[in-house]
Amino acid sequence: MPRFKPSILFSMKATLNPTPAFRLEERNPEAFRAATRKASIRIIVVFALSAMLLSTLLVSFFGDSAGDNFKWNLTGVILGLLLTAALVGGLFRKQQWMDASVYGWRLKRSLMSITNQMHQLKAAVARHDPQAMLLLRFYHLALHQMHQLDGNSSGASDLVQEMNLHADAMTAMQLELEQPELNPDWLAHLKSLPGQKNT
Repeated sequence: MPRFKPSILFSMKATLNPTPAFRLEERNPEAFRAATRKASIRIIVVFALSAMLLSTLLVSFFGDSAGDNFKWNLTGVILGLLLTAALVGGLFRKQQWMDASVYGWRLKRSLMSITNQMHQLKAAVARHDPQAMLLLRFYHLALHQMHQLDGNSSGASDLVQEMNLHADAMTAMQLELEQPELNPDWLAHLKSLPGQKNT
């Protein structure tokens, strides 16, 4: 059976309610990785069992004992994946054992929303736009934490010099360095700047 991570399954679940602004939290990297591994194993087990059960039921009801039942087995796997995605997006993500995985997913999703506008962000920072400066500070803090949680010590170390240079520039502008929350207005501000594309 293929291995499906929670982040992949989350992306399949459309959310109808607006997601609260993401805020960085103190997380122990070792405990975080242990929790996400356990959550991944549970989800993989649910997927494997549901796929096998549904495939067996489909073959039993619609299959040909003397023929090729590949399409029914494949259908069972697809239905098992959809069922698992629905459980993850609805029931599982509210459970305590999924807390670390949900946090990691939201952290990476927040970083991606900034990465998608990095060209505009860097241009605005070069002009010393205050909101862009705050957004880049959050990005640095979030990216540094992601590297730590993923156990990527070299990535975290490589980021420190860039973080320090930007922090110095913020201090010169008398901007607050503590920026633990992603303010949606910062992203909207980038899109509203003259000459920027509204993507």
